[in-house]
Amino acid sequence: MKDLERAVRELLACERIAVVGVSREGQSPANLIYRKLRQSGHQVFAVNPNAQQIEKGDRCYAKVGDVPGGVEAAVIVTRPGVAASVVDDCAAAGVRWVWLHRSFGQGSVSNEAVERCRAQGIHVIPGGCPMMHLAPVDGGHACMRVMLRLTGGLPTPRRADGPSPGPRRAPRAGAVAPSP
Repeated sequence: MKDLERAVRELLACERIAVVGVSREGQSPANLIYRKLRQSGHQVFAVNPNAQQIEKGDRCYAKVGDVPGGVEAAVIVTRPGVAASVVDDCAAAGVRWVWLHRSFGQGSVSNEAVERCRAQGIHVIPGGCPMMHLAPVDGGHACMRVMLRLTGGLPTPRRADGPSPGPRRAPRAGAVAPSP
């Protein structure tokens, strides 16, 4: 559990975060994560190769490498079969942290995506949802976090080979909700 909390703190200390898999309509889990990260003060960038804009006209990029100025982290909310190629895009763009989203079922997690993160020097959180950790946590995500903890379903972060890059700046005060 301490490793997960540390990984979440380090990923959420990144200022510039891409959310891959957002939809134009705005009702997908990726869009909810996109909005929550923005509300918590992050610079957030929408990524979907099939959209030029999302929600209220926010610009959407075809791939992580297209974001001007780059990003430090990416939350991947796609089908698992696509996640490994998104990880490759993240590696080419210099991303240091990836969160492979999973609420129920497989989510975006695949063994291939996790292995590609490790092999390419990217720290990965394989499963769970950032919304279980971004303060204030809504009741549904708080309940999900407790249930996953009780059933052993919380993800085990995988550190990339080599030294930890650590955050580029100090974590935001109150940005990460304490463990219930």
